[in-house]
Amino acid sequence: MDHLGIRIELIGIIENNFDNKANSQFLQLVRDLEPPGALTDNMTYDFAFNRVEKMFESYNGIITRVRYFLNVVINRNYNKICKEEEFIVQNVSEEPVSNPPVEMEVGIEEHLHIEFEFMRSKYHLKDCVLGKVNFNLVRIKIKLMELSVIRRETVGSGTNAVTENEVLTKFEIMDGAPVKGEVIPIRFYLASTDLTPTYKNVNNRFSVSYILNLVLVDEEDRRYFKQQEIELWRKKV
Repeated sequence: MDHLGIRIELIGIIENNFDNKANSQFLQLVRDLEPPGALTDNMTYDFAFNRVEKMFESYNGIITRVRYFLNVVINRNYNKICKEEEFIVQNVSEEPVSNPPVEMEVGIEEHLHIEFEFMRSKYHLKDCVLGKVNFNLVRIKIKLMELSVIRRETVGSGTNAVTENEVLTKFEIMDGAPVKGEVIPIRFYLASTDLTPTYKNVNNRFSVSYILNLVLVDEEDRRYFKQQEIELWRKKV
């Protein structure tokens, strides 16, 4: 096979799942493997991309994704042959220095007063969320309480920003009517859910945040909820 050269590329790209024109390539390195000539037998080539900073994690969301891949290109007079091989990048972080608790209230005047408390506001991906719900005033008939984890993906900024929310998991933490003074414990293992770290303004393109959503449902199926953003980080195993 006659060819005009063989090369391998290391590519990092942020892709928009709905608009290819919005793709943003942030990494491209090229190594030449073979000068122009002819291939008459099977060949093996060694290559290396040394000390390459891969600053963004691989990510696959609703609107956008971050991909890293190797691309082998054989240039020929009449066409070219490409073979792509994707790989995954994960970046570990240092444990946050400050990790304050989260306290919030839900209330309906003279009918309901509830206090939620989470022991921390920042968690690594294999962590356990511990908390409790205090019922200080209950004058409506509540039949259940749920906890859900929501992934919020925001692409763009300002008036052009597009946001998608995805409920990753939801489970019941209380069944039945609580009484005044009752305390409901919360224990949730994050490893049971497919999560990524929190991403803030990745290459000025997108952000990903995570929300704990507590929902109370009364006997008339009215829903009362309170949301709290938490920060997730990847711990070195």
